[in-house]
Amino acid sequence: MARGFESKSVESQQEEAQRAKTVRAPLSAEDQARLARKTGLELALAETQSEMSGACRPAHREMLKLKLEAIQAQIRDL
Repeated sequence: MARGFESKSVESQQEEAQRAKTVRAPLSAEDQARLARKTGLELALAETQSEMSGACRPAHREMLKLKLEAIQAQIRDL
């Protein structure tokens, strides 16, 4: 019984993903580049925040803080 439930769930997720693909308007090359840049910056931000939680030395924490501020500024400028 659980298997049937899982397959229905997967089927509904696939249908929803298909609908989401058809609804979106195609992005221009510039928009695609901006989106890719923003995604990369968001990943760098998450990585830096993770590093900051493990940083012990004050100098390293300060460097990571500056890095976070720079990444956040770049995201705002997009």
